[in-house]
Amino acid sequence: MKGLSTDKAKGFLMFGLALFSALSACSCGPAQDTSSSLPPNILFIMSDDHSSQAWGLYGSHLEAVAPTPHIHRLAREGCLLLNCFCTNSICVPSRASILTGQYSHRSGLYTLSEALDPAAENVAKQLQEAGYHTAVIGKWHLKSRPSGFDHYDVLPGQGRYHDPVLRSADNWDEGTEHSGFSTDVITDLSLEWLENRDKAKPFFLMCHFKATHEPFAYAARFADLFEAEDLPEPESLYEFGPNPSGRTFSGQVLEILGQRYVENPSKRYPGESFDLEGLDARAARRKIYQKFIKDYLRGVAGIDENIGRLLSYLDRAGLTRNTVLIYTSDQGYFLGEHGFFDKRIMYEESLRMPFVIRYPREIDPGSRLDDIILNTDFSPLFLDYAGLKVPDRMQGTSFRANLQGKTPITWRRSMYYRYWLHQVQRPAHFGIRTERYKLIFFYGAPLGMKGSHTEATPPGWEFYDLAADPTEAHNAYQAPQYGDVIRELKERLKKIRMELDDIDEQFPQMREILADNWED
Repeated sequence: MKGLSTDKAKGFLMFGLALFSALSACSCGPAQDTSSSLPPNILFIMSDDHSSQAWGLYGSHLEAVAPTPHIHRLAREGCLLLNCFCTNSICVPSRASILTGQYSHRSGLYTLSEALDPAAENVAKQLQEAGYHTAVIGKWHLKSRPSGFDHYDVLPGQGRYHDPVLRSADNWDEGTEHSGFSTDVITDLSLEWLENRDKAKPFFLMCHFKATHEPFAYAARFADLFEAEDLPEPESLYEFGPNPSGRTFSGQVLEILGQRYVENPSKRYPGESFDLEGLDARAARRKIYQKFIKDYLRGVAGIDENIGRLLSYLDRAGLTRNTVLIYTSDQGYFLGEHGFFDKRIMYEESLRMPFVIRYPREIDPGSRLDDIILNTDFSPLFLDYAGLKVPDRMQGTSFRANLQGKTPITWRRSMYYRYWLHQVQRPAHFGIRTERYKLIFFYGAPLGMKGSHTEATPPGWEFYDLAADPTEAHNAYQAPQYGDVIRELKERLKKIRMELDDIDEQFPQMREILADNWED
């Protein structure tokens, strides 16, 4: 991307601010919001685990029941990304990639246990230095104090759904308790900051909801939503075990969630007591799924309602036209597909990041983008909109031109993924996805990663032709008709790992695993 140099961009922005100050000094009337004469504001709204299947926009078993009218409005007024993916489908690494523009092996945030170094460079710092008024409100999950933000109110760790405590610069150690449900509280605080911000500057606000993360709580006003309904089921809900599909691992099955519902320590999960006594395997899974998906979609309804509040504020304040507004999720989530819940695995439901962006000055309403976009591209996009140079340390690329229908001919045709937090039922793996094919290597080694199981699992390959098998129902790695395709993908996988400098030099065990398992 060819952007303005940092110094030139700062100069333009400072000139604009100085001009505003001079004009204000000559005016006897009230100060006006001058954001339309400044670089665009950026409002980045993100939920936790709000999977594309529950957006009502991507085509799924939940398409007709997803309670998302305001997200639908954004799609009508902006661009929906159809192939946006995360590079490590778990909360901490994904959030770090969004802020730093780097893969896990470069940022050093591999699992749930690492903290983002406050001294490390991130996009908020660059925007702040260039004259943006910056804030992050809601889920942070990166453990250390946020840096690069003029204001922050963040949940400690996962935080609470009800009457959440949020930490600010003035009260970091104890935090401040806020009455209400977290999604509502985070929106309240975001609206308060928007109203009281420095209106002489463009703003960069990261508004991060805790929902829809487990335990899938919701505001009391949604308790009756779907109460008398049986919600649609995914085709693969009753897939019991890996044998029918040829998977190489067991996965995080719904029965694990069902046991948590039954035990419900400290009434962590919403609703009354839950019991599976006397039910066969199929009936038990059906009951677990119905509770899970209803609770989940009740949380979605609260997210959508609060997105509507933020949209209304921008409209009332005259900020809509000059604000880049994004809504996304930090990764996808299994909603019963393959009998799973949770994320992590490089299957479509977990890998895909639903993403909609609206910027009336540049993006055609109702547009769709097929290009492969990664969470490492988000920071470069923000910097591009601010007129700032993307630093070499970032591994992503701005997709501003793509959003205008001008995709560069050099744009990526494949993406690389790596999940590091090894567990027996969800082994560590890496892989490549192209526009049609996906090849995954489950290497199954902990490699000393924090929180990993110490027990290794047998290495195994999986391959999917997404055109012929979009739900990844059959591992076709051994299918002879795909032999040439798989060999080509392995070469591309080697190349992309070299380009990204993720070659496992520090892990002698990986060299042995690769040598023993790479060839047919």
